[in-house]
Amino acid sequence: MMSDQQHHHSHKPLPKRIILVRHGESAGNLDGAAYTTTPDHQIPLTPQGLVQAKQAGERIRQIVSGLSRDWKVYFYVSPYERTRSTLSEIGRSFSKKRVIGVREECRIREQDFGNFQVEERMKVVKETRLRFGRFFYRFPEGESAADVYDRVSSFLESLWRDIDMNRLHNEPSSDLNFIIVTHGLTSRVFLMKWFKWTVQQFEGLNNLGNCEFQVMQLGNGGEYSLAIHHTEEEMIKWGLSHEMIADQKWRAHGHKGDWNEKCSWYLDSFFENLQESDSSVEEENDELNGPIPLYKCA
Repeated sequence: MMSDQQHHHSHKPLPKRIILVRHGESAGNLDGAAYTTTPDHQIPLTPQGLVQAKQAGERIRQIVSGLSRDWKVYFYVSPYERTRSTLSEIGRSFSKKRVIGVREECRIREQDFGNFQVEERMKVVKETRLRFGRFFYRFPEGESAADVYDRVSSFLESLWRDIDMNRLHNEPSSDLNFIIVTHGLTSRVFLMKWFKWTVQQFEGLNNLGNCEFQVMQLGNGGEYSLAIHHTEEEMIKWGLSHEMIADQKWRAHGHKGDWNEKCSWYLDSFFENLQESDSSVEEENDELNGPIPLYKCA
């Protein structure tokens, strides 16, 4: 199975890292009643959230600067107040010469939860979602995670066009880092789309903490991996299964084009068992079907 990157021209400079950042602590995280008086997109950060964002910026700068002297960052941000404020605080750690640009991107906004004004009703709705599955359940007057997946998929296509057409004017010698300031569920859906995780695998994922971030780094073989920067313990905390973690470790060094051969567990998640060879398949079919009857023409 070819990765998304493989469909694009190899001479284009790819980002060294794609970093997904969840916003800092918001008034809604602190008290769910905030949504009954304030529209979701206007929920602000708390003082603690502002501190978290500034600290996240410092940590991210340490990561992207690393051993490189020529590095740049490009930001994508959700239009919500809490994500824009998080970006503003993160930006304190970067000088103008390091920032290629920033784009407000509506497609990476929070999941639309519908009418928040009735707190008790929303509590019942969220409990129902847990029973029926987080991916397909659609909030009344709102969205499902599947709806978010569709718009995140569209965003990813635009992101690759930006790279393919060099709209960011990135020099081949420069280490480019995409920093995407968004929301918890949106980050999970982004990773699901990127790494081709199944719905069942998505259901096992956990939300990031406020201002926690995930670093997808480009490996030697041209694949992005969480395992280059993050530990196995971190990935387990995020809800990745042992098979998903093994895939991330492979991606850290694996080469494009031989993904299916190295990651047979992906096929195993769809098929109960696949025979190793055509002859094995034919032998099994013969055992199931018995001898083939011979018929005479009248």
